[in-house]
Amino acid sequence: MLREARKRAGLTQRELARCAGTAQSVVARIERNQTSPTWETLLELIRAAGFELNCQLTPATASDSHMLADVARILSLTPEERLDEVRNVNAFLAAVHHA
Repeated sequence: MLREARKRAGLTQRELARCAGTAQSVVARIERNQTSPTWETLLELIRAAGFELNCQLTPATASDSHMLADVARILSLTPEERLDEVRNVNAFLAAVHHA
């Protein structure tokens, strides 16, 4: 990401380092994945290249979850059958917890 920002800005590692107030070797090590910068260092370098880094917390997708394969079956159940499923799962979990 840092390399991409630097290249888009048309900066050399040395120029980016100078703008950020750090050493060229720091930029090089980060770009070669030889070190992991702190979040603050990464933000400073990205800003020095003229970009903003936005981050947001989002739930992970469950696309590889085995439970998705069961959705159609669950939706086909009556409300009473769904409650039975929940009771069965709760009974199972209680038995496992007490074992």
